[in-house]
Formats: sequence, C-alpha cells, structure tokens
Amino acid sequence: MTRSRILLLAVLSLSLILLAGIFFLSGGGGTVKERPPELGGKEPGPQPETVELKKVTLFFLSETDRLLHPEEREIVSSPTPEREAARVVEELIKGSRQGLISPLPAETRLRQVYLTKEGTAYLDFSREFSERHPSGSSAEMDTVYCLVNSLAYNFKSVKRVFILVNGDEKETLSGHIGLTKAFLPDFAMIAR
Repeated sequence: MTRSRILLLAVLSLSLILLAGIFFLSGGGGTVKERPPELGGKEPGPQPETVELKKVTLFFLSETDRLLHPEEREIVSSPTPEREAARVVEELIKGSRQGLISPLPAETRLRQVYLTKEGTAYLDFSREFSERHPSGSSAEMDTVYCLVNSLAYNFKSVKRVFILVNGDEKETLSGHIGLTKAFLPDFAMIAR
C-alpha cells in the first residue's frame, strides 16, 4: 500500500472514532422533539362520539281540559325501535317541562319494551305503576292514552299497546280500566 492510502485510512478511522465518541457521549444521539401543540395550546384528545338526537312528541294532560297536549323532546337515537320507544316512555315518566300534568307516578320504572312485527308494543312497568297511581277511571284512562298516543304518534309501526305490570298481565290499572287487552291510539283526544 502506498503511504497516501495509509494516511487516508488513518484519517478516516480517526474521524469515525471521533464521531462515534461524540455520539455515545452525547446520550445516544439527538433527542426526539415533541410535536408542537396545536393552536390553542392543547394536544388534541380523543374525539367524543357523535350522539344523534331524534325529535319526538309526548302527550301530557292539561288542567284546563281533558285533552292531551303535545310537548316536543329530543331523545338519543338508537338502532333499535324498542330502545327509542323505551326512551319515549322514560321521558313521559320524567314528566312535563311545560307545567302539564304527568300521566305516570314518578316512582314508576319501565322494565321492558317489546315490539312485535304485527305492530303491538308491550310495555312492562314496575309495580309502582299501579300501586302509586291515583285512583279513578278518568286518571287511568288519561295514563293509558298518554302512553298509547305518544308511542303510536312517534312510531308508525306501533298500532296498539299492551300494558304489563311486573311482567304479568293485570286485570286493571288501579281498579277501573281493564288491562287484559291491547289499546288502540285515539288521536281525537289530542288538543288542536
């Protein structure tokens, strides 16, 4: 080998050793810089899921007449009509936001909703539905039609409503209106 080649190899070897020494002595090389925050100074977090809302109409009673008065609400949309129907009934249980009379005792719990292909909605309520219900045939009739009309109005597939209490068929709601058959909606009871 020629002297110039040996000198070139020595210089390259020293340069390589020098660079390796700098690399290892500086903590493993360069540091990874963090991504600068977005405008506003915050890192973007996980995006909340989009909740789709659906407008529904509930029917409550008025003290001035024996008619059912509409009240609009928004419920969380669901892929199943049973879940949406349950949300409508749960909103009825919560009561009116406009000072109308609530048709259901506040202690009532909805246990289950089942919809058949033939258009019958089965509503299964807790025992408080009948035990805490105010007596009288008018009060019972009002409760039934607030439920039936609210469901049939919002769900075109609901043609009739059958009411159960604690999973069982009950003879009457609270002593007057029979619950042994399904109820058809009566939209003539709705105030115009």
